[in-house]
Amino acid sequence: MDLEFKMKHFKAIYERYHKASRRLKKIILDEFCEVCGYNRKYAIHKLNGSSLEDKIYLQQVAKFRRRRPAIYHPQTIQLLSKVWEAASYPCSVRLKAIISLWMPWIEKRYHPTEEVKKQLLQISPRQIDRRLQAYKRQVGRRIYGRTKPGTLLKHHIPIKTDRWDVKIPGFTEVDTVPHSGNSGEGLFAYSVNQTDILTGWVETRAVLGKGEKAVNKALEDMEKYFPFKILGIDSDNGSEFINYHLSKRCERQGIQFTRGRPYKKDDNAHIEQKNWTHVRKIMGWNRYDTQEAVEAMNDLYQNELRLFMNLFMPSMKQVEKERIGSKPKRKHDNPLTPLDRLIASGEGDPIKVTILKRLREQTDPFELSKSIEKKLLAIYNKANHRQSPKPSPADNKLQKKDHPELTYQEQEVIKEISRIFGIEVKGPKEIVYS
Repeated sequence: MDLEFKMKHFKAIYERYHKASRRLKKIILDEFCEVCGYNRKYAIHKLNGSSLEDKIYLQQVAKFRRRRPAIYHPQTIQLLSKVWEAASYPCSVRLKAIISLWMPWIEKRYHPTEEVKKQLLQISPRQIDRRLQAYKRQVGRRIYGRTKPGTLLKHHIPIKTDRWDVKIPGFTEVDTVPHSGNSGEGLFAYSVNQTDILTGWVETRAVLGKGEKAVNKALEDMEKYFPFKILGIDSDNGSEFINYHLSKRCERQGIQFTRGRPYKKDDNAHIEQKNWTHVRKIMGWNRYDTQEAVEAMNDLYQNELRLFMNLFMPSMKQVEKERIGSKPKRKHDNPLTPLDRLIASGEGDPIKVTILKRLREQTDPFELSKSIEKKLLAIYNKANHRQSPKPSPADNKLQKKDHPELTYQEQEVIKEISRIFGIEVKGPKEIVYS
């Protein structure tokens, strides 16, 4: 029996079935099952469902189904993405704090309407995550560690394992980040990173090699740029820190010098986080092994990057942690910039704090972000691409000025995807990254 006959028979008995009594419905159902060969339960489901005309009508209406009206203006979402990109892709909670902090420069640069401005200030972090979902990418990468233990003064420097619960700025953690590329042989650059526990203030310097004198000189230079007095230094067990040069200097200046346990990165959790956000995420995994590259990195570290991170980038601090069953639940404070945390503590150098506050009022974070991108491209040109994880662009396509659509981080992501999957990924205007 063909389908056309079944449909004609169904149309013929559909109206009669719905108007019939309970006893007559049983007779019609028996007839329908016998003629069409249907299972009884399927026949009941088919006769009790919508008619063919109703189904066609519902399909047509579904195309014009009313949806919830759009709450956020398209310009609001566009500005969200622009601020998110200029701020180096922070999380939604930090981005909400950044919008409030950057609002004077957002108004000067993009001239939003009052409605858009109100939406930017009122949007919740969860809604930010939803609206930016289409823009987000996640790429996994691995970090190459090159630290060798120093044993000379190891037993003379006390181990710091208790929880950092300081009330004044000045107690810091230090670490080095290698820029060795794929090879750990030979001489290459390191970034010496130092962060304050209370405020999250970070200073960074690049050195060629990891010699004791060079690292100690970098720490001395960074100490001048901190807007408060250094009271303590906590390091890992690397020989670049566990040496007489740093130990004697700390002893002369009355600085508390401690170290973490060997192979326990959690003892230096603050600086390990900053190693990613302030160095590795920005500089990438390329190999830098020339003095010219080190000087270019220091030019960025000492100027634009330190101002951008310390004056304009809020961060959150964990204030409580409890375990519910097998899952830890963490609570964080409101996002604040390192400068705001320093002002709230009331312990910074008044002259330096005043200068920094005035500097933040006069500096455009969007221009600062552009300047950082420009210097990063110049630094990238100085990398040793033969010993870097990513292949060198043979025709220098990354440095073309007629393709301003991609930022440095986006270019790195595209090249990393090409390397992982072994395919050619095309960027804007048919740029091929392979």
